[in-house]
Amino acid sequence: MIETTHLGDGLDIPRVINGMWQVSGSHGYIDGAAAVSEMAKYCSAGLTAWDMADIYGPAEAIFGRHMRSNACPQTVGLTKFVPSPGPMTRGIVRYGIEQSISRMSVEKIALLQFHWWDYADSRYLDAVDCLAELANEGRISHLGLTNFDTSHMEEICERSPIATNQIQYSVLDTRPGRLMAPACKRHGVWLLCYGVLLGGFLSESYLGAPEPARFQLNTASLLKYKGMIDAWGGWQLFQELLTALDAIARRHGVSIANVATRYVLDRPAVGAVIIGARLGIAEHIHDNLHAFEFELARDDLDCIKAVTSKANDIFEVIGDCGAEYRRM
Repeated sequence: MIETTHLGDGLDIPRVINGMWQVSGSHGYIDGAAAVSEMAKYCSAGLTAWDMADIYGPAEAIFGRHMRSNACPQTVGLTKFVPSPGPMTRGIVRYGIEQSISRMSVEKIALLQFHWWDYADSRYLDAVDCLAELANEGRISHLGLTNFDTSHMEEICERSPIATNQIQYSVLDTRPGRLMAPACKRHGVWLLCYGVLLGGFLSESYLGAPEPARFQLNTASLLKYKGMIDAWGGWQLFQELLTALDAIARRHGVSIANVATRYVLDRPAVGAVIIGARLGIAEHIHDNLHAFEFELARDDLDCIKAVTSKANDIFEVIGDCGAEYRRM
């Protein structure tokens, strides 16, 4: 049975969300018609929530085609507003949101997630005020954040109701457990977590495999998360982790990806995980569903901790959630 999270009035989502960063162009060519056809398969299986952004190439437009092609009524589109630095007037913010609504072929955005690049530029507060106005007008149902650190998330929570914060979380990157999750509990914010599978590294495909050369990292995800593995402890320690996860997976009759997914789903304040969908290229619908079919035992968690305790503290290496996007 698919687990769900209640984000607020009228919005319940599956705890596995389909990510659409993979259609942005940085993961290879995606055929729009094939993508729409694949989206119908995900929705038929009950995986009805889609995460995208105004900067993910044709993602919103592909979602819009899906909505116009007799999409199932439970389909939910979560998008992001990622403005370039500059003034955040009502007109500028409204234009951005209305463009997303038009591309997505929806009457209003179910969850609008706001990202800001530079905290030194306090105009992010102007943007939040404008987004709150649009929510009051009914153009946005729920307001969320993307890659905000704990202190700035709390600042915004004092200004406007926030449903979610989308951040990176995995068995390697447990930074959200340090400050973010307790703050989310205080403010009633759910975490939506990406990077759970490290772009595919947390799978049987890399178990026992030699360390890939840079030219073999042929997607944006692989490049990004290989850097995370290096910062965490390197390829040899990562192989130890994969071996431990494989043993756990075999005990439960599931995949390494399922174990990695379940690990994050069980963390405090986690509402859902976002697993990328390479629509028309690769499909993992049924495997993703297996994450709801088992529980991790204390022995499983101890097995994971025996490896991760040898690693670097990512919080100390990088900083709080989202710091990797603001390092100069």
